Amino acid sequence: GSSGSEDEARPEAAAAAAAAAAQKREERLRKFRELHMKRNEARKLNHQEVVEEDKRMKLPANWEAKKARLEWQLQVEEKKKECAARGEDYERVKLLEISAEEAERWERKKKKKNPDLGFSDYAAAQLRQYQRLTRQIKPDLEQYEQMKEQYGEALYPTSNSLIHGSHVPSKEGIDRMVADLEKQIEKREKYSRRRPYNDDADIDYINERNAKFNKKAERFYGKYTAEIKQNLERGTAV
Repeated sequence: GSSGSEDEARPEAAAAAAAAAAQKREERLRKFRELHMKRNEARKLNHQEVVEEDKRMKLPANWEAKKARLEWQLQVEEKKKECAARGEDYERVKLLEISAEEAERWERKKKKKNPDLGFSDYAAAQLRQYQRLTRQIKPDLEQYEQMKEQYGEALYPTSNSLIHGSHVPSKEGIDRMVADLEKQIEKREKYSRRRPYNDDADIDYINERNAKFNKKAERFYGKYTAEIKQNLERGTAV
């Protein structure tokens, strides 16, 4: 009787072990598929990030500032349309939305926008003069249309065009240039040029380079040699 029961239990145990092994294998395959899907997803995200980074690297250095300014302009345009639809003045609505602190900060920023830094070099002075003159230019569209009708294609010169002597400035343009030159002369007269040399000072140099060296030596060692100089001048040096 005992041998019969053992023979019956063996197939059941084998079946249970086979089922457990199959379940374990299925569990491993499921984990493997999950890991495979995660790896593919990570690879895809990594590729997208590389593409985005390459796009960012190819953009201009000030792209973020330009993008922010364009978004701000779009918001302003939308607000203007909304105000126009309601029959309101956009400038009044904008002023009502600005706080006192923001208004003060904006005024301080406007004052600091174009500070006069004085003379640094001739290139910077020339650039500032050019910017000042270009800000004063106001195009005359009527005169431009007249010149287009008068000269036609010759108004747009090419490398083969003879430009010298073909343009005669108007009287208004000449008067404007003269007024600007007189203004520059008047502005220069307000500044007093500092004399590079003091006529009353003692001459203790033989050339300009020696004078600069003496000034530098006086600046660093003058307080130590003052008494020696005085003794030499009085003739009481030991």
